[in-house]
Amino acid sequence: MTSPRLRIAVTRALPEPVMDRFRALHDIWVNPDDRVLTPDELQAAASGADGLIVTAFDRFDAKAIAALAPHVRFVATYSVGNEHIDLDAARARGLAILSTPDVLSNAVAETAMLLMLGAARRAHEGDRMLYEGRWTGWTPTQLIGREITGKRLGILGMGRIGETIARRARGFDMTVHYHNRSRRPPEAEAGATYHATPDDLLAVSDVLVLAAPSSKATRRILDTTRIARLPASAIVVNIARGDLIDDDALIAALQSGHLASAGLDVFAGEPRLDPRYLALPNVYLQPHQGSSTIEARLAMGDILLSGIDAVMAGRTAVNRLV
Repeated sequence: MTSPRLRIAVTRALPEPVMDRFRALHDIWVNPDDRVLTPDELQAAASGADGLIVTAFDRFDAKAIAALAPHVRFVATYSVGNEHIDLDAARARGLAILSTPDVLSNAVAETAMLLMLGAARRAHEGDRMLYEGRWTGWTPTQLIGREITGKRLGILGMGRIGETIARRARGFDMTVHYHNRSRRPPEAEAGATYHATPDDLLAVSDVLVLAAPSSKATRRILDTTRIARLPASAIVVNIARGDLIDDDALIAALQSGHLASAGLDVFAGEPRLDPRYLALPNVYLQPHQGSSTIEARLAMGDILLSGIDAVMAGRTAVNRLV
C-alpha cells in the first residue's frame, strides 16, 4: 500500500524517468532553474510541501531545520552522503531523514576503477595528444604508465561502496587492504587485510582509494604527513568527498613525483576546483560522475519513494537515517 498523494518539493531537476515515477504517485514541485537554492529559497520551497527531495549540495543545518514549517514530515536526500544535514537537529524535531544506501555501489565502484585505470595508464595525456592533433604515431617510449594488476590496493572506508570496489579490484588480481572505523566481519572482508589505523594502511597502498564519508575525523585526512607514508609512485583515487584531501599536499606530491598520479571525481568547494589540478598532466579528472548511470539514478528514486511510503505509513524504512 502506497501513501496518499503528497506535496513534495524537489530542489534539483532529476532524470525524467525518475521524475515520471515521482509524478505518478505525488504532487511534485521542481526547482525550475536547476541550480543550488539559497537558504531562503529552500524554506520557500518547503513552505507548501509535506516533504523535500534534496541533494548533497542543499544545506540543512540546525537553523534551517528549526525554520521548516511544521507540516514538513521528511527530507529525502538523493545521495548516500548525509553530511549536509544535521541529523541531531532532525531527530530532535522529529523530522524523518532518508538517503539512498546500497543502490549506487556498483556505479561508484565502476567509477573508482575508471579513475584508477585512467590515472595509471595516463589517459588524460593520451586524450589531449589525440584531440589536440599531436599524435605522430606509436613509439616504444610513448606514455609509459603503470599496471594495476597485482598491486596492493588500500581502501580507506570499507562500507558498501568500499566492499564493491574490493570485489572489482580482485578481478585485476589486486591484494586488498583496508581501514575502517571498525573491522568488518570475515564474510565482508573476503580475505582483505585490516589495518587498525590509516597510517598503517597507507604504508602498503600502491593504489589508495578514498571511500570514507566526510566527517570531522576524515576531513583533510590525506595531508602532507600521510601522503609521505604512501609508497613512492603510488596512485591516489577519490570517489568520496573532496574535503578528505588537502589539495596543497596532494598537488605538491604530484608535482614532485612522489605520487605517480591521481584520479579524482570529487573536489573541495565544487564545482570550483583548485585550478592547479587542470595544469597537471598526471591527474585524471571527472566532474562528480560516480553515480551517474541510469540504473543507479532510477534505483535512488525508487528507494526514496519506498522510504517515503514507509514513513507516512508508520513503518520502518530501511533507508531512514533518523
